[in-house]
Order: sequence, then structure tokens, then C-alpha cells
Amino acid sequence: MRTLVHPGPVHAQRIDSVQDEPHMLAFVLQPGMALNEALTAPLVAAGMRSGTIAFGGGTLSPFRYVMPGPPDSDAHVAYFSAPHEPAGETRVERANATFGWQGDKPFVHVHGAWIEPDGTRRGGHMLPHECVVARAIQARAWGFAAAEIATAPDAETNFTLLQLRGRSVEGARGVVARMRPNLDITLAVEDVARRHGLRDATLLGSVGSLVGARFTDGRVVEDHATEVLIRSGAVRDGIATLDLLVVDMAGRVHEGTLLRGENAVCITFDVMLEAT
Repeated sequence: MRTLVHPGPVHAQRIDSVQDEPHMLAFVLQPGMALNEALTAPLVAAGMRSGTIAFGGGTLSPFRYVMPGPPDSDAHVAYFSAPHEPAGETRVERANATFGWQGDKPFVHVHGAWIEPDGTRRGGHMLPHECVVARAIQARAWGFAAAEIATAPDAETNFTLLQLRGRSVEGARGVVARMRPNLDITLAVEDVARRHGLRDATLLGSVGSLVGARFTDGRVVEDHATEVLIRSGAVRDGIATLDLLVVDMAGRVHEGTLLRGENAVCITFDVMLEAT
């Protein structure tokens, strides 16, 4: 498994996790709203402090995004491309967002795949304050009221990242977790499920980054940094299976089931589960 050496000290605790009850919400992203506001307002109104959102269909215009990129300096092991803004309406194929807070303001970290006005399929990291809903988009979210996610500086990676805090709710059926770099994501999900007593669970989704990607069918994404989202996943009898959408450094989209033990977290990875 490929791993990376980050610029800062290695944090002793590699996984943060909080047990909490998931609340499902379905809503529509309304035209004219900035993507950040459209995604967060229903969760804020419901009293949620963190969550994961899946959305697709409809269009965004203006639409602005970045892709995973090489390091900008010795300060980071990977960074972002320059922003891209295709002219016209971009159709959202599918996207996931982690909902949290930036100071006292609601915020989302969004990865997705889309069809640009010229018909090109690409993916990457949407800039939620700079994207505007043009045609209504269907969304479904799972929110958590006790587990809070908020931005804070991360010394190990030298990024400001969404980080988890809060106390577990005894008997709750869900878990919010954040994985740090160089853990295999599949094994990390199994670790989280085990520590919270979830022998069988469904992955509700969310986003992260990997050091390339290796799939069970033998395909390999060689880039050292990829942006990813969970399409589906489950833990069955303690063993996890993760089906991911993976975006490489050219914006190309790859999809498939990850090879267990061969996919290290690059910068950070959010996972939310519900007991089945």
C-alpha cells in the first residue's frame, strides 16, 4: 500500500469517531441559491451539527471547481489545481457533501462527478460558495445532532480541515468518523464499526481523498492524490466493502469496489455509518 509523508508531526490518534443517531432528510436544492446555502439550510433548520448529503440531477451555473493537484510547496504533499469555470449549465451526475461548520457559519465539503456544457464528464471538488443552483436538484441527507464537525488547523497535513468533536450518545444507531492519513480506508471502516459494536452497517456516505486507488478488478489509479466519494458500502459480519467514485489529477472519473488493504487515506476521510 502506497503512503505519503506529511510535513507535520504524526497525530497519535488515527481515527476520531462519535456514536450518534442519524436523522434522514429529503429536500430540493432551489434555483438561485448558492450551493452551500442550499445544502446546509435544511440541516441547520433541523438542529443538526454534522451530516452527509447525497445529491444529483439538475444543474449548476455558475459552476466552479478544482481537481486534486501536485504539491504547491513543501508545505503540503498534495494540493489543488487552479479553479475551472465552464461556461453554461453543468449537470450534476452525483455528488456527496460533508456538512459541518466554519466558525459559526454552516459549511459543506463537496466532491462529485458532472457533465459539463460541452458534454465532457469530469469530477473533483466543488467550490460551494461559488456554485449556484440553476435547475432544481434532489438531495437526501443524514444529519447528526450531537456529533459536531467544524474546521480547525491540522498540524500533520498543514491544511485547515473539517474535524470531529462531541460525545457519543449511548445506544445510538449511527457513527460519525474521521480517518487520518495513511490508513487503509476499508480496514479503518471495519475498525470504526468494531469499536462501536456495529457488526452489520450501511455506509451513509461522504467524502475524502486517497493515495491513488486500487480496485478489486485490477484497475489502478496511479496519481498520488485523488478526490473520492462513497457511492455505496456496507459492513457485513465485520468485513467492509466500499464502492467509490474516484477522481484523478486530470479530472477523470473512475468507479468501482476498492481492494481491501491497498488504499491509504491521502489527507482526510469522513465516513458515516448506520447499524442494520
